[in-house]
Amino acid sequence: MKKLFLILAFSILAFSCKDNKTSNDLSVDEKVESTQTMMQKNLSKYVNVKLTADLSALTEKEREMLPIFIQAADKMNDLFWYESYGDKSELLNTITDEGSKKFVKINYGPWDRLNGNASFIDGIGDKPAGANFYPQDMTKEEFEAAEIEDKSSIYNFVRRDENGKLYSVPYHKQFEAELAKVSDLLLEASMLAEDEGLKTYLELRAQALLDDNYQPSDLAWMDMKTNTLDIVIGPIETYEDQLFGNKAAHEGYVLIKDQEWSAKLARFASFLPELQTGIPVEDAYKTETPGTDSDLNAYDVVFYAGDCNSGSKTIAINLPNDEEVQLQKGTRRLQLKNAMRAKFDKILVPISDYLIDENQRKHITFDAFFANTMFHEVAHGLGIKNTINGKGTVRTALKELSSALEEGKADVLGLYMVQQLHEKGEIEGDMKDYMTTFITSIFRSVRFGASSAHGKANMIRFNFFKEKGAFTRNEDGTYTVNYDEMIDAMSDLSNVILTLQGNGDYDGVSKLVAERGIISSELQADLDRLSSANIPVDVVFEQGIEVLGL
Repeated sequence: MKKLFLILAFSILAFSCKDNKTSNDLSVDEKVESTQTMMQKNLSKYVNVKLTADLSALTEKEREMLPIFIQAADKMNDLFWYESYGDKSELLNTITDEGSKKFVKINYGPWDRLNGNASFIDGIGDKPAGANFYPQDMTKEEFEAAEIEDKSSIYNFVRRDENGKLYSVPYHKQFEAELAKVSDLLLEASMLAEDEGLKTYLELRAQALLDDNYQPSDLAWMDMKTNTLDIVIGPIETYEDQLFGNKAAHEGYVLIKDQEWSAKLARFASFLPELQTGIPVEDAYKTETPGTDSDLNAYDVVFYAGDCNSGSKTIAINLPNDEEVQLQKGTRRLQLKNAMRAKFDKILVPISDYLIDENQRKHITFDAFFANTMFHEVAHGLGIKNTINGKGTVRTALKELSSALEEGKADVLGLYMVQQLHEKGEIEGDMKDYMTTFITSIFRSVRFGASSAHGKANMIRFNFFKEKGAFTRNEDGTYTVNYDEMIDAMSDLSNVILTLQGNGDYDGVSKLVAERGIISSELQADLDRLSSANIPVDVVFEQGIEVLGL
């Protein structure tokens, strides 16, 4: 009996050791297979979408300009690679697995942007909070104490000299050769431009790339009203800098304006000053007057490059970011209609089939998704740009946390705008459509992960709304929207965010992010169900001159 027990014990031990084999015990073939399986799972988070548009309304010269715009935008890819990681070729040359190489290209580096920037390449550690904008060994305290030329500029790198002293390198010097080529392409396109506003903008943007003085071209871009083609290009958003939220990253969009849809949307911008007076916060936090020259337009996007093409893809834009331009001219809100439609069809609707109460799924509509996304961008113009207590701009006071809070503000004030305009009869449809689609969109955006400003904003909103009873989780794992409670939650969260912004309360925002910017185990289990059902998290584009048939 004792002998039999020893045999059984040995067998169990051997079986257990086999099952608990570590990665170091795997053979080369097993390691390759494990890597390939992981990469297949990673790549399945994205669904391929061909980025096309109707070119039939373009003039002959506009058709000539389009490939030039795409060539110019494409050059933003290499600049953003440097800002995000460093030497692209050096990294890719060390990777033999094609799936891993493809995933690196999607993420512009070895960190998964939809998984909290977790490293997925052996031997590479955590992503530096400051990406490649600063020395990796630099601390916040060292930077704040250092004497650096143009220290607060959003258009330079911080580097360390041979003696260890910090200094700055302007973008137009770091990328001198590359930007000279982009500038020449924009000037070449300007010679074809039939629209005077577009011609002026292209000439000024070409110069801005050479000297980092972007304000004149931003003002010209806002003055441009009748163009059909557009290109958004240069260092624009500061999301990539998660150390200070200050350095702008290069990106490019090539756009074709949908004149018919844009005409329908034009009237909404005129409501901004009126809506500003009614936002749910004390009067001291809404004394600024939004620019009345704002534009609201719909576009088909035909090319993404750089920052906007990394990880989760933007489906609406609100620019310029320059606070002085915003107060003087307002902003332009660009709704990327074809990209938006792709995400609605391939991601949002399948999510609703799993997570929304069956009786409320009829309220998931593209018109509501379009409106919620549109008014999110419009709502960036509401609220406050400068603190009320002398701490400077909200962006400066809240540092790396400013982007997440600003996105959260735009989310809830966007819904506030929908509600107000719906009551005025300015927008049609059932208000339940907008609210149900809004909640479903939270599930879509939360999947972007904690590394994304939009993801953090959505997690804060999800947890805040849950506490306020804006929705209920049912026993079958679906969610029911409680419409009256949702309106109250929207108002309460708007007040919290606008007050934090106006006070420049960095510690208060840090507490909000720490307490509510998290994914609970229950929510994570629901999100895992979406992954198990092979519902993609985001899109990756087949795009370019050949795809457009040019």
